[in-house]
Amino acid sequence: MRPGREWDFGILTKAFDLTLYLVIGPDDVPGREVDAVTSAAVAGGVTLVQLRDKAAPDAEVAALARRLQEVLAPRGLPLIVNDRIEVAREIGAAGVHLGVDDRPAVEARRILGPEAIVGVSAGTFEEADLVDPAVVDYVGTGAVYATATKADAGAAIGLEGLAALRARLALPMVAIGGIGLATAAAVAATGVEGIAVVSAICAAGDPEAAARDLREAVDQGRSRNGGGTGAS
Repeated sequence: MRPGREWDFGILTKAFDLTLYLVIGPDDVPGREVDAVTSAAVAGGVTLVQLRDKAAPDAEVAALARRLQEVLAPRGLPLIVNDRIEVAREIGAAGVHLGVDDRPAVEARRILGPEAIVGVSAGTFEEADLVDPAVVDYVGTGAVYATATKADAGAAIGLEGLAALRARLALPMVAIGGIGLATAAAVAATGVEGIAVVSAICAAGDPEAAARDLREAVDQGRSRNGGGTGAS
C-alpha cells in the first residue's frame, strides 16, 4: 500500500496521510498562535495535525480545535485530538490519539463510531501486542530518539527498535520522538508510513520552510526503502 493513500479496513476505507504528522499545542509555540503556525506548516507539506494540550479545560481545547478545523478543512486535512474523546466528538474532529496511559481505544471507537480515526501509542513489543487492529487505525511508535517535548515518552528505541516494531505491526505506523531534519530520512527508511514532529516545526523560525524540508527528507528516506512502506 502506498503511503498517504486510502487504508482498507474491511468495513470502511479511510483516507489519511501520515507522511508528515504535526503534533502541536499552545505550549509548543510560546508567543505565537497555534492556528497560524499550523497554517504555515500545512503550506509546507504537513499532512495531518494532532492538537495536544494536556492542561487546558475541555472548553478551551474545543475552541482551539475549531480554529484548527477552519485551517485544515479547506485543505481536506484531518484534525486529531489527543486524548479528549468527548472534545473530538463535540467538534466533529476526524479522530483521537490515545497514549498508553489514556483511555482504551475500544472506548474511543464506541463513542466516536466506525468512521473516526483512532490512533494509539506503542513503544515496546508488549504495547504493540495489545493493539487491536479491529479497533485501531494507526500506531504512533517511539520515542525513536530522546525528546524533551513529552515527559512520559519513555526510553528511546532507536532506529533498530523502530524497524523491529515496524516488522511486528501491520497497521499504518508513524514514528515520533526527537525526529528532526537530520534524522527524518533515516527514520523514513525503516518503512514507517510517516514521521511525527513537534519542535522540528513548532520551534522553527519559518514553520513552512521547516515542513517543506522535512517532507523532502521523508521522500529521500522512502527512496532508500524502495519507495514503499512496511504496511500491507
